[in-house]
Amino acid sequence: MLHSGDGRPYADRAEAGAVLAAQLTQQLAGDADLDRLLVLGLPRGGVPVAGPVARSLRAPLDVLLVRKVGLPEQPELAMGAVAAIGDQTVVVRNEPVLRQRRLPPTEFAAACKAELETLHQQALRYRGTQEPLELAGRPVIVVDDGLATGATMRAAVATLRAAGAGRLVLAAPIGSPRACQALADSVDALVCPWQPPDFRSVSQGYRDFGQISEATVISILAGSGSGLGSG
Repeated sequence: MLHSGDGRPYADRAEAGAVLAAQLTQQLAGDADLDRLLVLGLPRGGVPVAGPVARSLRAPLDVLLVRKVGLPEQPELAMGAVAAIGDQTVVVRNEPVLRQRRLPPTEFAAACKAELETLHQQALRYRGTQEPLELAGRPVIVVDDGLATGATMRAAVATLRAAGAGRLVLAAPIGSPRACQALADSVDALVCPWQPPDFRSVSQGYRDFGQISEATVISILAGSGSGLGSG
């Protein structure tokens, strides 16, 4: 039986994607713009979740390149995030963390620059010479494997708004109630079936939360029919 937000971990990202697919298919049934829908997965962990969503909705699957900018001494804690679509980049600051740690602006800027360089290298590996799918005016579902601080998704939302995306839906199988509440105000809809009051980390939502390789991401994209990941 598929997880339904009742406090039992998902088996893996594929099962989590199936749960989101079922909810989104029901929610978007009859939507007039469904034939123009685009599904975006955040690599790496969001892409295996986004795959079942794209298949269920018969929508193209693409990647939205976003990277968390972690604290130097605590990389898992986001002090911000960066995102890129083509030549367009967005930097988001996690002000509470930056205020608490009193990080010098030059150090934050250097960390962002390093992550943006990594994003550009990722784009070459995932896309090759192919351009990102057209976003302007299209309804978009952005999928990640979980929402912790929400910094990465805020960068994703800012990038998509700047690119002129239409109706914007965020989807994640598990998330911090605080992050979900904050993000919900910035988009047209947010689907997160499991928001545990005792949220500790995204990994608590999965029995198998293994690392996703770039080869796996490329394989999922190539199998989606989008033309990405094929070379």
